[in-house]
Amino acid sequence: QLNGTRVREIYEVAGREPCMINSKAAEARGIKSGDVVRLFNGRGQCLAGAVVSDDIRPGVVQLQEGAWYDPADITDANTLCKHGDANVLTPDIGTSCLAQATSAHTCLVEVEKYTGPLPAVTVFDTPANA
Repeated sequence: QLNGTRVREIYEVAGREPCMINSKAAEARGIKSGDVVRLFNGRGQCLAGAVVSDDIRPGVVQLQEGAWYDPADITDANTLCKHGDANVLTPDIGTSCLAQATSAHTCLVEVEKYTGPLPAVTVFDTPANA
């Protein structure tokens, strides 16, 4: 809800949604706090900023929710979300026909250190036709 405000500047990591990962899991993947990571599964993929901590169990990652969807290529159905939108990783199943809230609170993902050219987050840029 507050992703379009200055509040995001307080918590974002490397300009992306934070993703907490256990220190042992991070070490095994060569990830350090502040690195950009790629989270992915059969539904989609996104980039996030790593927060290495022992406050989370090994084998679990926590991706903050709130990042606005920022696709790298709008013509590609499996495009990379450059900003860290968790919705690209979860099933799109509403809780009811009335509420349509998300029913997913967990999902399986893989995580790796992102080593490619870092795409700019452009979701906050003013559209060219505005």
